[in-house]
Formats: sequence, structure tokens, C-alpha cells
Amino acid sequence: MASDLWAHSMNSAGTRDRLSDHLEGTARRAGDFAEVFGGREVAEYFGRVHDVGKGRCAWQDGLDRADKCGGRVVDQHGKSIDHKLAGTWLAARHAGLGYFAMAVLGHHGGLGDRQSLKQAIARAEGTARDAVQEAISRVAALVPAIMPRQSPAVPDRILHALDPCVGELWLRMVFSALVDADFLDTAQHFTGVPRVTPPSLSGMAEVFEANRRTLLADAGVAGAKVNVIREQVYRQAVAAASARRGIFPFPAPTGVGKTIAAGGFAVHHAARHNLSRVIIAVPFLSITEQNAAVYRGLFGAENVLEHHSGVDLDDLPAEHRWQRLAAENWDAPVVVTTTVRLFESLFSRKPAAMRKLHRLAGAVIVLDEVQSLPDELLVPILSALRHLSEHFGTSVLLASATQPEFFSLKVFQDLKPRPVITEPQPLYDSLRRVRFEWRCDPKPTFERIAHEVAAAHQVLLVVNTTRDAGVLHTAIEHGRRCGGPVFHLSTRMAGAHRRDTLERIRRLLADELPVAVVSTQLVEAGVDVDFPLVYRAFAPAEALLQAAGRCNRNGLLDEGVVVVFDPADGSVRGTRMVYGAALDATRSYFGPGRDPDRLDLLTAYYNTRYAVKNIDNASLGTRIQKLRADFDFIKVAELFTMIEEGTVPVLVPYGDEVEREDLRSQLVGPDPVEPWVFRRLQPYLAALPKQLAARAVTDGYARVLLGDPATPHQARMYELISGYHDQRGIELKDLEPKEYVL
Repeated sequence: MASDLWAHSMNSAGTRDRLSDHLEGTARRAGDFAEVFGGREVAEYFGRVHDVGKGRCAWQDGLDRADKCGGRVVDQHGKSIDHKLAGTWLAARHAGLGYFAMAVLGHHGGLGDRQSLKQAIARAEGTARDAVQEAISRVAALVPAIMPRQSPAVPDRILHALDPCVGELWLRMVFSALVDADFLDTAQHFTGVPRVTPPSLSGMAEVFEANRRTLLADAGVAGAKVNVIREQVYRQAVAAASARRGIFPFPAPTGVGKTIAAGGFAVHHAARHNLSRVIIAVPFLSITEQNAAVYRGLFGAENVLEHHSGVDLDDLPAEHRWQRLAAENWDAPVVVTTTVRLFESLFSRKPAAMRKLHRLAGAVIVLDEVQSLPDELLVPILSALRHLSEHFGTSVLLASATQPEFFSLKVFQDLKPRPVITEPQPLYDSLRRVRFEWRCDPKPTFERIAHEVAAAHQVLLVVNTTRDAGVLHTAIEHGRRCGGPVFHLSTRMAGAHRRDTLERIRRLLADELPVAVVSTQLVEAGVDVDFPLVYRAFAPAEALLQAAGRCNRNGLLDEGVVVVFDPADGSVRGTRMVYGAALDATRSYFGPGRDPDRLDLLTAYYNTRYAVKNIDNASLGTRIQKLRADFDFIKVAELFTMIEEGTVPVLVPYGDEVEREDLRSQLVGPDPVEPWVFRRLQPYLAALPKQLAARAVTDGYARVLLGDPATPHQARMYELISGYHDQRGIELKDLEPKEYVL
């Protein structure tokens, strides 16, 4: 009988989930999630129809068999029974929602494309017609609202937007609301645990200010001048927070306290406009962890969800256990994550990755170190940020010491920025803490640079490739004349190895003891270290200025020194692979007497760089936009990737051997691997170029950990057998090509 329709099998208490309850529960949750961006009617309807196909007799019989025998819901021949087609047909045809019905069709497997929707509708009206209509009639007897007399309305601003990507983003957000609601309602049935309510952002501004006063009272690190300027910047950020919602560029020199000022802006702006959460995204894992620690101290640890591959949510204390439950959908007042996780989720097509997207609506998004966004993906990224701001009630803060000229690109055309610092050049001038020295003509050799660095008391040397870092570290180690250790930092080292090394470096710097560090560019862009002397191999202007931010960072010296050198024997090809055309634009604008902290030159540099790369018209990003306009979620997800596929993770012999081996055994064991295993593995992983990792397997230095050992070049993870240096990490000198990058 229709009154006995069920949505899910028995839970641990032996109770089934009524289909009518599941449809209405999902509808209620989805509508609540979509309310903030005007999607309540459509999201509720999608929630109400998404599982209508389960009303079929064949599906209900399959559920009976699954409850008795275990396993999936299948027909008498062991084949899957489709339950998405009926709801998809209702959404597309009965409700007249057209391509937006893709949300229902993809609520398990992911968003597809127009063709897949057309094919589904054709089946629903052809070979599967009887099954679809059977399900609809049986469920309509219990939930009449699946066949409303009036169609749920998509807002006019979405339907009539000039840019079709607005509708595409709206569909992503409604889909997010639907799948999150479906996940939560289903989880409540099986666990019996109601949704955990996280802390609220309400009143957080007062908490933030009180904790900031305590933090400043305990700090006592920076010089008086720097502290005064940091306070001025903070006050300007809080003042800017009173402006109406929009996109806020925040250019400010390194070491000026952007992390705290950005948090202050976000929490005051949220309070002013009754926004629901603060989402802070940072480009590198090391800075994410560093910034998350700062924000826990400012917002309170109980209010901050740190969500990225390197944090283990399973070891949280009982009072913070809600954070584990909230991680997959960012149901938290403050979220600290990586830009990779943020944007790859935004342009994904899979339900698990997209659950969180509706949390971006009515939020403050802080993008720290925004100069690190990849040029080739700027168009879709900036398009999404613009539309979030214009159609979803979101404000975006773009923070950087080397603020890119995003507003010169077509995608931001006619968009009025709301600058946090109205006149940034005087700020840069007043906080100039270093003197640039240029060694580009004639070009010095590595031998010469190593000789100079070996004699320095405290010095940081930043180069562009792992080859250069290894060569120079070895040379300086052998020639060190000033005492003290010589450290190395690169992605060839395990994550925990890098963190341990940074802690040792900071202790030596604080105690004014001798120390030399050779690093790839991972030490830049926000890593909090302060050297009196920095050497930087020639690189794009933003990298030079970021390196300068590690010199005299706290203003304790009258003047720090940054030596920019163009090595005669450096990895030319490798450097070009890392930076491309940005190097040529840098040579055109910067050099002796033309330092990278000149904002007029920095503006001209970015404009030239974007023009040379033809960002507006001929980039990968433009292709992605065309696919977005065509609602082709499959190809968009394939093309949009912020992590270079050229490197692969390698498990290395560093850290707690017992834990590492336990995690390894679970990874390769017969049982499905829980997500927490991958999270806990992160500190033990380094990175290698994929081709080099495959050669290491062939020559016996490594083995395949995840993948087919017969095809090592296709493996997803490797394990190092030998060749791990206690300073430099993975070192395979017999196999290394002459030039390689990060």
C-alpha cells in the first residue's frame, strides 16, 4: 500500500525511514539553506521530488530484499533500480524548471550536462514512462505537493541575467542545498542524532576585540613604528567594514598584520550586515595552519573550523566534536581552509564536495595572499566571486601585499571596488624596512652566492627549483664559516619535517643565534619568519616582494637587506616552468632604482602580464566559462584543477614510525579506507614529479602504494624505500634530471 512507502532501510534500532518523511524533511532543510539567496521555493521542491522514484513497487521490493539479505537495492536480476528519473521528469516537465532539473538527476552521481538531462527526459517519456508514472502516482497519494498547481519560481534576476554563468552558479548553489539536506536527513535516520547546532557568529565582534587586546598585550615583538602602523591598518580595516557588501581589495605591505586586520574586517562586516559566517582561504597548507592558530585565539577555538587535508578532526575534544560533524558542509561560524579546497569544491560536480557551497551565500569570504591564484583560472574564479557578491549576498576581501590588478580584467569590468586602504602607497613608504640590492648584471654564480651566504650570521636564501635548493644547501653546509645550522625547506620534505624545521628556525632567530636557510618559494606568502638578510633568486615581482616580507619583518632593525640575484648557473628551464611570462614582465619594470614595492610599477607589471597571457580572451579560464554557460558541469570539473597533476604524494620515513606504519597498513588493507586515514597521513607525505616517482619505482628506490605496481607512472601514491635525507628530504641524485621544479 502507498502508506507503506519507505526511503531507506532499517537503522540500528530496526526502524525504517518513511519516504514521505524523508521527502518533506529534505525539502524543509533544503529550503532553509537556500533562503539566503532566494532559492527556497525551488530547493524545497527539489527536496520534495528528488527520491520520488523510490515509490515504484520494484524499488520497494528491492528495499525489502536489501533489509533481509543485506547489500544494495537491486531488482530480481541484481541490477540497480533508478530512483532519480521520476523526480527529474517532475522538475523539468511538470514544474517547468528546465535545465535546473539537473540538480535532481545528479543528486547522487553528480551534476552532468544538458545532453545527459535530455537523454534522461527521453527515457522518462519513452522506455521508462510506465515506471516513472507509477512512482509519481504512488507518491502523490502521500505527498500531493510533488505536483503543485503553480511552478516554484526561479528569481527574475537569475532567469534574466545577461551572463548565463549566473544561472549556472545558482544551480550549483541549489544543488548544494539539496544534497546537503539529503545527507543530513538520511544521516539523522541512520544515526538517530539530530543536527548539531554550532556556535553563532552573533556577538563575535566583541569576543574578537577582547581577544585581540589580550594578544597585543602579550605580543611585544615588533618595533614601536611597526606597531603604530599595524594599529592604523587595523582601524582602517574596521572602518571599511561598515561599507555595503561587495568586493574589497586590501593591499598592504607584508608584516603589517593583515591576518588580524582581515579577521577584524570580516567579523565587523558580518555584524554590520547580519552575515552568517566568515570563510578564510589561504593558498598554502603551512600558512593555513599558522593562520588558523591565530584565528582560534581571536574568535575562540570553539568557534573555528579548520578544514583542509592536514587537520585531523577525529581527535577533537568532546566539547568541539560538532566541528567534525560540520566539516563536510562548513556549518560553522568561522571556517579556515585552503583556496584549493574552496575553488575546486566550487567548480566540482560531485555531491560530497559541493555540500558546503550554499554556505558561501550571505558570508564574508577572505582570500589571503590572493596573488597566488593561478593566472589561467582567474576568469572563472573572479566570475564566481563577482556573482557571489552581486546575487548571493556575499562580500569578498582580497588581501595581498602585491595586490593584482583584477579590476583591469573584463570579468571585473564596471565592478566598483571598495578599497580597505584608500591610499596604499604612503603606507608602503612608511613601512619600508628593507633596502634592495640587485645582482643581475653581471650574473653571479651559485658558488659566489653560497660563499656570501655561508658567512652571514642569520640569512634566508630563496630559489626557484628544488634542484637549486639542493645544490646551494650542500654548498653552504660545506662552506659555513659563521657557525650554526644550515636548514633546507622544500616540498621534497614531509609536511611534519617542514613544520619541525620551521619551529627550530624560529627559535634560533628569536635567540639571535646563527642560522642559514635555503628554501624554495614555499617559505614566502605569509610564513612568519624574520631575517635581517634575504637572498632571492630572480623571480616575478610579487615573489620578490613576498621574499622581502621575510626580511626585517617586525621592524626591529633600521634596515634589512634583500639581495635579488639572477644566477648564471641556475635552473633556467625549471624557473621558466614555474613562472612563465611573468619573468619577462618583471624584467621590463623592475631593477636597480625600480623596486617592487612601487605600486605604480606593480600595476603596470600586472597589466602587461595579463595582456601578454591574453587572460581575457584566450586562456583556459575562457574555455571553462563557455562550458559553464552551456551547463556542462562534467567538462568544467575536468578542466578546473588548481593542484598540478605533475606531482604525486610519497610516503617517507619521517616522524612517528609506529603511527606511520599503522596508517600505511590501513591504507593498503582489504577494508575501505576511512577519510581520517588520509588526513593523518599528511604529515608523512612529501611530493615528487610523477615521472621521477615512476623512475624511482623502476630503480628500486620506491614502491607503488596506491595503484597498480605494473604501471607505476599511473599510481596515485608511492612509498619511499631509500633516499630520504635528514635535511633535504627525498634525494635521488642518480635519477634526477638536470632541472626540476617544486
